[in-house]
Parts: sequence; C-alpha cells; structure tokens
Amino acid sequence: MDKVAIFDTTLRDGEQSAGIGLTTPEKLEIAKQLDRLGVDIIEAGFAASSPGDFQAVQKIAAEVRRPIIASLARCYPDDVDQAWQAIKDAARPRIHVFISSSDLQIMAQLRKEPEQVLDIAIASVERAKSYCDDVEFSPMDATRTDLQYLYTMLEAVINAGATTVNIADTVGYTFPAEFAERLRLIRENVPNIDKAVMSVHCHNDLGMSVANSLAAVTAGARQVEGCINGLGERAGNAALEEVIMAIDTRKDLFQVDTNIDTRQIYRTSRLVSDITGFPVQPNKAVVGGNAFRHASGIHQDAVIKERTTFEIMDPRSVGWPSNELVLGKLSGRAGLRVRLEELGYNLEQEELNDAFEQFKILADKKREVTDADLIALMSSRRRTADVPAVYKLDHVQVTAGSHEVPTATVRLTSADGSTSTDASTGTGPVDAVYKAINRIVGVTNKLTEYRVDSVTEGIDAIGDVTIRIEKDENAYIGRGSDTDIMVASAKAYMNALNRLLASAEDGGQPDDPSP
Repeated sequence: MDKVAIFDTTLRDGEQSAGIGLTTPEKLEIAKQLDRLGVDIIEAGFAASSPGDFQAVQKIAAEVRRPIIASLARCYPDDVDQAWQAIKDAARPRIHVFISSSDLQIMAQLRKEPEQVLDIAIASVERAKSYCDDVEFSPMDATRTDLQYLYTMLEAVINAGATTVNIADTVGYTFPAEFAERLRLIRENVPNIDKAVMSVHCHNDLGMSVANSLAAVTAGARQVEGCINGLGERAGNAALEEVIMAIDTRKDLFQVDTNIDTRQIYRTSRLVSDITGFPVQPNKAVVGGNAFRHASGIHQDAVIKERTTFEIMDPRSVGWPSNELVLGKLSGRAGLRVRLEELGYNLEQEELNDAFEQFKILADKKREVTDADLIALMSSRRRTADVPAVYKLDHVQVTAGSHEVPTATVRLTSADGSTSTDASTGTGPVDAVYKAINRIVGVTNKLTEYRVDSVTEGIDAIGDVTIRIEKDENAYIGRGSDTDIMVASAKAYMNALNRLLASAEDGGQPDDPSP
C-alpha cells in the first residue's frame, strides 16, 4: 500500500490556540511522545517568532532524531535563516515556507501585486533549498486562490526546489468534494507536480477539516497535516487521531497506510490535553471519554455478545486504558513497574521509588486503582517535575458549610526550606484557599478559569483540577489531582503560581498569520 505521511503541527499551529503557552521542556516532552506515536514530520515551531520558540525548535532538533523536524518560516530572508539555524542539527531537517496566495490576502494584507508575491515565494524556496534538501512550500489560503495563479505558483516553487507543496485550507472554507476536485485539477494542470509530495493542511471553521483531509487522500494527497485533539487557530486543525484511525479502519476504501503506532494515540491525546490545559470533550471521536461507552440496553447486550456489533474500532488498538483493577495497596514495586511499562512509562529506579510512594498513598485512599488512576498519577508527577518548585504545598485545611464562613489554612515550603503559614476567609472554600496562598506568595494575578474533572467513576474518584491565571497579559496553566478536591485545587494553584514565578519573557509573536 501507499503510505500517507503524518505531519504534526501541534507544537506550532496547536500552540497558536488562544490560551496556550508552552515551555521548552513541555514542547520537548510532547515531541518525544509524537516520536513514539510514529509521526513522520514534527513541525517543532516557528523559530523566528521569538527567542523561546527558537530555543524549543533547536532543542527538539537536537534530541528527537527519527522524524523529520521542521520549522515554519514566512517568506522573509531572516525567517528562513533563523529556521535553518534552529533545525540545522536535526538528523532530518525541513524548512517550511509560506506566503499568501489568494487575491483577498495579497491585496488586503500583503498589499503587493501577485507577480511580486510569486517572485518572493521563488526566492524564499531557493534560499531554503540552499540550506537543506527538504523544503516545503505552502500557498496560504489556497482554497480561495485563483486556480490559474495557484498552478503557476506551484510549478514555479517546485522548479525552485520545493519537495513538498501544501494546499492549505487556511480558513476552513472548502468542502470535501470541492477540495478533492481542486486537488485533481492541480494534479492535471501543474506539469511538474510529480516531483513533489502533495500535502494538505485543513482548518475546522465549518467542521470540515477531517473530512476535507480524508477527501484529499482519495484525490492523491500523500501528506496530511494536523494537530493532536484538533488544536489550532480559531476552531482548530484536522484532528490527527481521527484522520489516522479513519485511514486505519477503512484501508479497504483508502488503500493507503501510515507509519503510526495507533496504541500510542490515547496517551498522546492525554499528554497534550494535560500540558495545554485544553480538555477533550466527552463525545470526541477516538479519544473522548464516551468514545467507547454504550448506554443503550440494546447496544450493551449486542456488545457483550460480540464487540464488533457496535464498535468499529477496538479500544485497545488506540491505547485506551483498562477499567479493571490492576493494583492495590498490597502490590509491590515490581508489579507497579510492569503495569507502568505496559502503559508506556519507563522509569529509572529512583523515579520508580518516588512513584511507588505516591502510589501507596493513593492506594490507601482508593480500594480500586485503575489504569486511568495510574495515568493521572504519572501526569501529576510530570507536572511537578517540569516546574521549578519556588513554593511547595505542605498542608491545607478547609472549614466550610451552609452556615459557616469558608476558612482555609495553608502552609507552604519555599525553595530554601523555610515554611510559611497563613489563613483567609473567602466566598467559598476554593476562594479561601487561594486567598491564603496569595497572602504567603504575594504575587498579584487574575484567576480566569477553574475546572474540575473526574478521572474515574465512583465516590473515591480522583478529581483533576485545571486552572488558568493571568498576569501582565501572560497566561499560566496549573493542574492538580487528588481524591480531595480542595487539595487538588491547592495543588493546581501552586502549579500555576510556580510557572508564573519561574517564567521569563521570551519576546513577541510576528504580525503575519501562518497557514
């Protein structure tokens, strides 16, 4: 079978989702998981956009060796130069250049003549080609671009050295049949199209990104770009997990395959959600909490008798965790290590010892410890490990009730080992906890989001709290998990505050949008 290359842009277009701001260690962790997933190309970022993004791209290029590592660049000489400097140590580097191609964007935004834009595109591809053999070119807003101009531009950039041409539905304007027809016309009217891989990059403004991407595959596209969980500008990009599983499930229709290890899909989705703070909706295809749940009695009866009656995918094929009891408070380190390895976590002995102590605390609180609980435990460990602990939560006690004034007492330990205790009242218990913490830390900020999710079912379920705070127009996400919601809330707030305290300015974003 032909192979469709999977191009992941979670770290570039996904990070452009309003409210997401990733640190270099977080980007590197996601990149390493994308490597385990088996994606062919990782667009590690937009190197010229800020010093922080440059550093992240450079770090990923140096440490993630199997996939192609790409950096986006506008058709500016300095952008192309910085992209190369960031990815030059990659085992397989790619420079991805883009420029507007529709009349609307050329006239209203670039304010240039189409002939000028064409010359700039050719010069930029040639400049990128002087650095590396693998060059991708994207005509931005290609689905609203005059076809004759698009043919001319694609032929010219391929002659200039582009090895991949990416037809970007930048504003999610097109529909599947229309998009497939446009690709067919490109194949027929661009004489050198066989010298480049045809790629697609679809946005979801009308909810068509996955459908358009799959229609493109049937029309000959052999690279699909998208993000984990459908992240991205505005309504997002094509959700890669949906594209991948559609191709995997319907090989009879598409007659193509991918290099993806589908068993890593669920873990990748959870990691991205955990780091970005963007939840996955329950009815989300493939990775949503209800994706493999059956409420109807008729469905339940049929699935018990034969799973495939109402499930076209095996949950295990995408790495869904088991709901069976796997460990308890009498389990040992060896049992924990084996189960964590089965879930994709390979720990050094010191890490295992630390995880085991946290596991024993959890097992004392919960009679049944599931795979989902273990994943939540490992996520909690990662959150604290990734953020320098300027302050650590040592103790929290809350008094509240229908006729009580909510009161919280908090004790924090600072990096130098000293402890501070304070108390506060509030409009509710969470408000009291946060005000008490603020009295100790003394950093003004604004709480803009507070959300509680249940990791598993039952009265003893772990509560996962996500918060977002803002200071000086910068947002900081915090996550915390515990069987006690007040403790989880305090952990989440401390996680966000430590991010705020440890953060450093890394410059602004460029004015021009990307495909």
